[in-house]
Amino acid sequence: MFTEQDHLQGKDPIVPLIYKKLIKEVHKFGLVKVEPKKMSIHLVNRFGFAGVYVRKNCINLEIHLNHKLKSKRFVKAEQASANRYHHTLILNSPAEIDEEVLGWLKEAYDLKA
Repeated sequence: MFTEQDHLQGKDPIVPLIYKKLIKEVHKFGLVKVEPKKMSIHLVNRFGFAGVYVRKNCINLEIHLNHKLKSKRFVKAEQASANRYHHTLILNSPAEIDEEVLGWLKEAYDLKA
């Protein structure tokens, strides 16, 4: 079984700060289950609405929505299934968890199906 600490261990000091802010902010939406897996940490409401991929000096955040967004902030946006699009952005500092990112996360959190 993997833990959040397993993912954060040995990373640049900025990475745990980014992660802590991200988790603090998504918990403001309501009940969020944090599920550490082997390769990532899943953020779950009724389903997985986001994935956190911890890297040495940043976090790759994958936001799951039912439509494709267009933003230069995304390094990748792909259709995962008929009704799911995965949007990936790179977080290099806690300040990048701004109103825009939180809006996308809240939209993903609120999806019904």
